[in-house]
Amino acid sequence: MTQQSIVQLRDVTKTIRGKTIIDKVTFDVYGGEVFGFLGPNGAGKTTTIRMIVGLMKLTDGDVLIEGKSIQKDFEDAVQHVGAIVENPEMYKFLSGYKNLVHYARMYKGISKEKIDEVVKLVGLEKRINEKVKTYSLGMRQRLGIAQSLLHDPKVLILDEPTNGLDPAGIREIRDYIRKLAKERGMAVIVSSHLLSEMEMMCDRIGIIQKGKLIDVQTMRDFVSTKGQLFKLEVSQPEDVKEKVVQYNSDWTVEVVERSLVIDMTKEQIPDLVRWCAANDIDVYGVSPATKTLEDRFLEVTSQEGAGTHV
Repeated sequence: MTQQSIVQLRDVTKTIRGKTIIDKVTFDVYGGEVFGFLGPNGAGKTTTIRMIVGLMKLTDGDVLIEGKSIQKDFEDAVQHVGAIVENPEMYKFLSGYKNLVHYARMYKGISKEKIDEVVKLVGLEKRINEKVKTYSLGMRQRLGIAQSLLHDPKVLILDEPTNGLDPAGIREIRDYIRKLAKERGMAVIVSSHLLSEMEMMCDRIGIIQKGKLIDVQTMRDFVSTKGQLFKLEVSQPEDVKEKVVQYNSDWTVEVVERSLVIDMTKEQIPDLVRWCAANDIDVYGVSPATKTLEDRFLEVTSQEGAGTHV
């Protein structure tokens, strides 16, 4: 990842009928990174993405793409963007290949070789000459990604890119997105409800709630805790939890799958185990544990309250 900011949102605001839907959202996306845009249903993800690509006007603020303003230099700014917002729309009576040829006519200098390259990149070589009406949702998703890459954009924006894909297809698209960011230095913005996939795909994430951006962090920092998480396997974990909290009230203790998960430091483990033995608590194992993106996402969004539909 470079520190060159390719996409810049500056106090992006959207007001509809006097109600503020998106409230001064500001963040940067850098070349070579996959940026995950997360939020509960209705939090404002798709509305923000629509403003970035020019499908919806901003009420206030600005979006800069490669230094060009969406507000003042729309054509110069948007030429750097490839995007799928919601489901890709294609001409279903045409083949996948003819759809790409038709789209390529909108840009100068897209060769047959370039079309063949993106077809191979998304794994549609065997079906590209069949009509789109015979494609599954996952295949249409791949064709949409191919279409968005024809003009070699600096920015790739994907709203639910793995929608309709089977597990093998999800992994393939995930690996492909990371490859694009790393090898081509693209800034990739991904919105998805599959948090486990986002955790494996993204370098940084931004969480939006009720139209406000409430957090932007690297994935590693976001899922980390103030100390470390350790799993303590004991019998009757609910009873033991109460005793452990009394033993050290500074620790966060949760019961997860018949074990205790404790936010503590590694150096505190020996004292805890000795204390358990002295209090006739059988310990069957101690191992490191980590919070998933889903765990942290639910923590953050529940603290902020539920969003309204946008």
